Amino acid sequence: MNASRVKNTKLLRGIILAAVIITAVAVLKPFYVLQEGETVIITQFGQIVKTETAAGLHFKMPIVHQVHRYTAKLLRIDGDPQKILTKEKQFIEVNTTSRWRISDISKFYQSLVTYEGAYSRLSDIIDSSVRDIITVNSLDDVVRTTNNINETLHKEQFGLNTDEVKLEDVTGSEKIVYTTIEKGRDVLAAEILKKANMQLEDFGIEVIDVIFKEIKYSDELQASVYNRMIKERNQIAQTFRSTGEGKKAEWLGKLENEKKSILSKAYSESEKIKGEADAQATAVYAASYGKSPEFYSFWKSLEVYQNALPEAEKILSTDMEYFQYLYKH
Repeated sequence: MNASRVKNTKLLRGIILAAVIITAVAVLKPFYVLQEGETVIITQFGQIVKTETAAGLHFKMPIVHQVHRYTAKLLRIDGDPQKILTKEKQFIEVNTTSRWRISDISKFYQSLVTYEGAYSRLSDIIDSSVRDIITVNSLDDVVRTTNNINETLHKEQFGLNTDEVKLEDVTGSEKIVYTTIEKGRDVLAAEILKKANMQLEDFGIEVIDVIFKEIKYSDELQASVYNRMIKERNQIAQTFRSTGEGKKAEWLGKLENEKKSILSKAYSESEKIKGEADAQATAVYAASYGKSPEFYSFWKSLEVYQNALPEAEKILSTDMEYFQYLYKH
């Protein structure tokens, strides 16, 4: 009986001990799990005592040790859009985006502690680096990457036959040569990256790249560019219209010449026909005269009376030979 009681007592003690241990572990949390892509700093009273990078289950001193988790993955930060003056004293609006990571976890914790502090410091340094680099470089270097534009032959397409349109008068017959850039946008991005990383080294941060997300002309410069484009398009449109009007005048001239040629040919043909008719009439008259000269003279006199008398304004004597057929017969 005593043996059984002792056994039960030991079992109860074991259960109580296990419960105490489980409760202590649950309350004190001496273990923590480190996930893939995470880095942990263990601090004791604000001082760094340990850094863990290996994924798995790890032990820490309860109460005394504090766990601070950070990611080892790449992070992204978008810069604030800002107006910047270029070397030519022209304002442009620049918007960038960057990728960054924590390169030294100890420096990061000692100088910034939180991601909010890191983002604030990153934004200030990257934006100032962008301003510093763009201010001392030309607009062409900011918006272009290479000089390939001068090596390619560009011909504007209008979707119709332009052989007869003298666009050279507007666009120029010679190929446009653009300003040769010294650096280009990629080189400027590399300079910005280098300048930013030099300032961020003490904070345990490394910027992987700086990318120009958007580059826009200022409102004043945009209006100037658009007005120049509109003027050029209007000049090209006027060239097409002028060419069309010229072609219209040319075809109207051809039509007028053809009309005159046709009318001249028709008049010549009509005169020829009239001549042949008059010849035939004369032959008929001659034949009639040969058969009856008296009747011929009578008929011709009647024709003269018909044509002349209605318009006569003078008083004529009836004894005249002119009226022989009216009053003498």
